[in-house]
Amino acid sequence: MQKFVSLFIFLPFCLPAAPATFSKDVAPIFYQRCVTCHRPNNIAPMSLIEYKSARPWAKSIRESVLKRKMPPWFADPRFGHFSNDARLSEKEIDLIKSWVDGGSPEGDAKDLPPVPNFAEGWQIGKPDIVIDIGEDHKVLPGEDSYDHFIVETHFKEGKWIRAAEIKPGNRRVVHHVHVLLVQDDLTKMEAASTRNMPSLQQFLIKEGKLTHIRQDAPVVNDGCDANAPDLPFLHGFQEGGLAAFLPGRPPDIFPDGTAKWIPPGAKLEFVIHYAKIPGKVETDRTSIGLYLAPEPPRIPLRRMDLRNFFFQIPAGTAAHEVKRCYTFEKDTLLLSFTPHMHYRGKDITYDLIHSNGKRETLLAVPRYDFNWQLVYRLRDPVRVEKGATLVVSAHYDNSPNNRANPDPAKTVRWGDKSEEEMMTSWIEFLEPPLPAVAETGRR
Repeated sequence: MQKFVSLFIFLPFCLPAAPATFSKDVAPIFYQRCVTCHRPNNIAPMSLIEYKSARPWAKSIRESVLKRKMPPWFADPRFGHFSNDARLSEKEIDLIKSWVDGGSPEGDAKDLPPVPNFAEGWQIGKPDIVIDIGEDHKVLPGEDSYDHFIVETHFKEGKWIRAAEIKPGNRRVVHHVHVLLVQDDLTKMEAASTRNMPSLQQFLIKEGKLTHIRQDAPVVNDGCDANAPDLPFLHGFQEGGLAAFLPGRPPDIFPDGTAKWIPPGAKLEFVIHYAKIPGKVETDRTSIGLYLAPEPPRIPLRRMDLRNFFFQIPAGTAAHEVKRCYTFEKDTLLLSFTPHMHYRGKDITYDLIHSNGKRETLLAVPRYDFNWQLVYRLRDPVRVEKGATLVVSAHYDNSPNNRANPDPAKTVRWGDKSEEEMMTSWIEFLEPPLPAVAETGRR
């Protein structure tokens, strides 16, 4: 009798834990980490907001999170800390695995958290001002194209903006977008729009709506070489645009206390890359939403664009290196990095060489993916002293082993087409007077 009583007492403690359910355990993860993309009429292939739309994908979701393919995040964890790190925690991964392994039950709908609210398709709420490209633009099938649309803001007074979100009118055809402030002096617009780069024109060939570097243009793979020829944009930096839309990149939400200025009477240039599509003619009316700052900023936010236009990637090479350097002319506070390459992009690293010779890696992306061009926002902004040098080192896989490679037998140079290549970095920064930042042990 005594043995039976003891067994009865301890039996409840041996029962298995309740299985994970969608409503109680998995939906909170999806709502916080996934549904920005995985929702109806958005970029992802399925919605994870409702159980009935998520359940058929359960095994695929399990595989993607276990292999850390989703959410996409490519920064090497050994270098730097980032405020927008998208990696799931081990606890979150275990919950998703438990849910799938347990049959992917829905659970009690009463446990479901509030569904995130996306205002009229905008990720960060309803904008204060919306400006579109001014037409229902026709996109022809079978063509890769860059189109430029210049539109009036009709601003009678200048505007400080705290955020900007670009919303493609047709996600099926819009690959990426840059929005620039139009300047009367085109030399001040040497940014994302190659149409407005006077100093580069002699090296470019324009074919329809696309531009690429001349095959006989000088070749400079190492833009850090002190003996490299003095070619456009191998030194200094280009002033960056107002906002960008790239695969996997979130809207431009500027750090607290900063903002960007749009002057009265300004014009905006939309530079839109329309991807090659099969089938019928499509239409697009892309727009930008502007979110006004409550007051002028302590420090205006800026963006530097670092490029190498003169590289050449030989056919068949598996790890061809292309570099670009910038030596800071002022004390600077670095806030974020966005690397941009095409199908052959393999990896990219950002190293800072301080004026005392010390070298540190700020960001390393060992597995670049053209389908997910992420922004990496530094959790602790990096204070850079005048005279320090940023070294950007990229590698390209033009070999047959690269499954995404359009043609490993082809020598590749810079060009607008996805089948050609780019070597670009968009870097947000602040200049003096700089705010105080916590010491992070650098130098």
